[in-house]
Amino acid sequence: MSFFGFGQSVEVEILLNDAESRKRAEHKTEDGKKEKYFLFYDGETVSGKVSLALKNPNKRLEHQGIKIEFIGQIELYYDRGNHHEFVSLVKDLARPGEITQSQAFDFEFTHVEKPYESYTGQNVKLRYFLRATISRRLNDVVKEMDIVVHTLSTYPELNSSIKMEVGIEDCLHIEFEYNKSKYHLKDVIVGKIYFLLVRIKIKHMEIDIIKRETTGTGPNVYHENDTIAKYEIMDGAPVRGESIPIRLFLAGYELTPTMRDINKKFSVRYYLNLVLIDEEERRYFKQQEVVLWRKGDIVRKSMSHQAAIASQRFEGTTSLGDVRTPSQLSDNNCRQ
Repeated sequence: MSFFGFGQSVEVEILLNDAESRKRAEHKTEDGKKEKYFLFYDGETVSGKVSLALKNPNKRLEHQGIKIEFIGQIELYYDRGNHHEFVSLVKDLARPGEITQSQAFDFEFTHVEKPYESYTGQNVKLRYFLRATISRRLNDVVKEMDIVVHTLSTYPELNSSIKMEVGIEDCLHIEFEYNKSKYHLKDVIVGKIYFLLVRIKIKHMEIDIIKRETTGTGPNVYHENDTIAKYEIMDGAPVRGESIPIRLFLAGYELTPTMRDINKKFSVRYYLNLVLIDEEERRYFKQQEVVLWRKGDIVRKSMSHQAAIASQRFEGTTSLGDVRTPSQLSDNNCRQ
């Protein structure tokens, strides 16, 4: 895609040196569509060339300088006029002069810091892009190329299971547990639900994955909840002493790593929402936050060993984490 204005007679193209071998990743655009972009990680060098092709070889192009920038920025949709840049690198490619023929300029941004993951949400967008600019007196010629950045994590050293007792006094008492509190994006959530006391006629139970996006600060804070998945656990009435297994595969859902206080502009958190519905269509629920993280394609043996220990920990009944006191699932009251 090229940008042409009145009197402009040059086509600008940004080419990466490793374009043929570099992996591409799908990323959601602002309009909800998915497109593929070149994939980078923190610390990787970004290099290539800016190609200028004159539309009319017989004409000269005067300019006030040529530069290329590598930019990481956050855009809040309710404040579109302000772009918050957290990475801004500039390379001058040519001094003021004139272009008489098509030519290319090499560039290299060495070991570029890319601290955050690319993200497109309900109210915020975090993007990285290269921008080539030919400065002119009346109007600049600009070409941008977006890239996608993924942040990788290692297996967490501490990944205790989650176990809680919740209920409504004299009506409902259940105990649920999940094998871990931190999951990578291709992980499997394994858990169990025990019914210790059932005096409500429950007809349906499900687990929802909820993404909560928080933008802004102070009085200008916006929360957006998005239900990513609904997983039916049970259809029918449970009885006391019954145990319901949970096995939820995350790979099939559009998830991002948990993002906390990114550049003091936004956060993205994930919750497992346990929902029970009785025969009178009353809903009882309990939310529990979990942390999501992105695992690299190549995993070292030491990391795999940590993963094995984490999975074995759930097989026994020990080290299940703190058991909390029973709390009300929702504001609904029970009728005996």
